[in-house]
Amino acid sequence: MKLSLYSTVLSIVVGSTLAFAPSSFSTISSSPQHRNVQTEIYERKPFITGNWKLNPSTKGEAIQLATEIVKSITPDSPDVALFVPFPFIETVQTVVGDKITIGAEMVTPEMNGAFTGGTSAPMLKSIGVQWVLAGHSERRTINQESDEYINAQCLALIETDLSVILCIGETLNEFENDLAGAICAVQLKKGLQGISKEVIQAGRVAIAYEPVWAIGTGKVATPEIAQDVHFKCREILADMYGQDIADEIRILYGGSVSPDSVDGLLMKPDIDGALVGGASLSGESFGRIINFQPEVSQEQDAVVGGDEAGKKPGVVKRLAKKVKSLF
Repeated sequence: MKLSLYSTVLSIVVGSTLAFAPSSFSTISSSPQHRNVQTEIYERKPFITGNWKLNPSTKGEAIQLATEIVKSITPDSPDVALFVPFPFIETVQTVVGDKITIGAEMVTPEMNGAFTGGTSAPMLKSIGVQWVLAGHSERRTINQESDEYINAQCLALIETDLSVILCIGETLNEFENDLAGAICAVQLKKGLQGISKEVIQAGRVAIAYEPVWAIGTGKVATPEIAQDVHFKCREILADMYGQDIADEIRILYGGSVSPDSVDGLLMKPDIDGALVGGASLSGESFGRIINFQPEVSQEQDAVVGGDEAGKKPGVVKRLAKKVKSLF
């Protein structure tokens, strides 16, 4: 895994701190809120994504919305992608250029044939699509897409040299019965079956944890709840692919993400981005989410260079917070 310049600087800070720390710090808790230093200083670049779903109603509205959103992109922005309805993909691509990646909201597992209404991975690739969603909870429930069907979608995308965000998450009843980890384990293992370590290492797979009870309801898992599940997901991925590869996979949070909730969520060490629904339909709201500003104390700012750190949303400050939380 590669270390960024920021991570390298922070590793020096951590090393210096440990040199003068009591011996008890030599073994750091592996709890969700206190991760191992060696994995935490790796930089996973934040990935902010918007899912327009069945919106907007017209091509003209899609152009207007994309025009508003792209204004928020700066040289310091994280990776950004918009998943838009099929009819608007090429139009929105033209509006945003290379500043935002435009993806598809779903794909048909079959490559061609008598599948009326289907859209295949080769079709999407031919119009410049790079990323595609699979397993969104609305597709799982409304369209009755099974884990096996979702896995077929993932495999078709990987076979076509496209990338996939696999969506997973539990219902309210499952959450209240402490089954979130078990549900995510099943969905991860079934959804990623047949996908190799090499594909994961190439950065062609991301995970979006979206608790079903928080999608479109206005309810948001607290940063602590989300972090706990993200940590469990990374443990599951480590069992599947090994810890080093698990530490490279970006795990996004989805579920009524808003300008008010994004800063706290993206402060957590295992939350690497967001899959945004309703708020991505507002240029102002989604722009604020893209340029999230994690809450950092004055002491933490001093570790990474004060005001200059604030110019790199989601990179320096998050890493400083991760390191700081260990002591």
